[in-house]
Amino acid sequence: MKRALIGLLVTALIVGGSAPVEAYLKLGARVAGRTVTLRWGGFPVRYFVTDRSATGVSAPQVQQAIARAFASWQAIDSAQISAEFVGFTTANPVSNDGRTTLGFVNRPDLDRVLGATSFTLDDVTGDVVESDIFFNSLFDWSVAPNGEANRFDLESIAVHEVGHLLGLAHSALGETEVRPGGRRVLGSEAVMFPVAFSAGTIQGRAIKADDIAGLSDIYPDDEFRRNTGSVSGRVTKSGQGVIGAHVTAYNPKTGRLVASFSLSDDGSFTIAGLEPGPHVLRVEPLDDGDIESFFDATLGVDLNFRPTFYERLVVVPRGGGTRNADIVVQPK
Repeated sequence: MKRALIGLLVTALIVGGSAPVEAYLKLGARVAGRTVTLRWGGFPVRYFVTDRSATGVSAPQVQQAIARAFASWQAIDSAQISAEFVGFTTANPVSNDGRTTLGFVNRPDLDRVLGATSFTLDDVTGDVVESDIFFNSLFDWSVAPNGEANRFDLESIAVHEVGHLLGLAHSALGETEVRPGGRRVLGSEAVMFPVAFSAGTIQGRAIKADDIAGLSDIYPDDEFRRNTGSVSGRVTKSGQGVIGAHVTAYNPKTGRLVASFSLSDDGSFTIAGLEPGPHVLRVEPLDDGDIESFFDATLGVDLNFRPTFYERLVVVPRGGGTRNADIVVQPK
């Protein structure tokens, strides 16, 4: 078995691993000389919750918030997943003991980290066999239905971390502003955005179109491939492929956003899980966050280009794909 730590959700940024990409980012790992998408080989995911409270939040309330987080992902009709709460445990959620465990751990050494997700993989099949999530009891937490001032919403952070547990990496569909001590989220179109909303809000509970497309791509039901489509192309600058360009597909009819990145040397990208119909494509540099929140620092992400719209609407076919949506960008 091998273990990987992925998904530190912090007050200002998050450090995670790079992964194979379609729409959204999926987590990946090297297993037996090949790259695999992190996914569970079977369901339900059976999990334990630590019998440990934090200030103002009891262990049963922790379990209920986690159950609601799992239920939010299970409610996605186009994905086939399930989870089952087994019971409480005194074990830590980072013990690598063969159990999937979620709960509080006091980590004063990680004073910007709200939560983290780690994995144990089968080193033959690459399937996830265990995933643990800890929430840092150093912070003040809340499970109030409408949130509490100056306390982080446990359910919101649990939704994000359970997304990692199921195989999703980070989405760049969000906007922040720099302030003393970090960044503040102005808006987000994905719960997998790596920067947490400020304390006192519950906005991180609502799963968005990008999250749905990502989970449905990893665990599709029978209808997903038939009822959605994709668009692919290249992002180039001065005749060369752009690495790390953030490409978004916007459906003007429904207002849904799904995004991808160009991660190969030729600048190619694919955005899957799109609703049929016309979409507006836009490409922009990943300059509203820390690169390490999304990719390995050695990838060579290019930030030196101007945001650019594709020259025409792209019509996405049902159950198929539109190709050659090539976008040429200019240096800043």
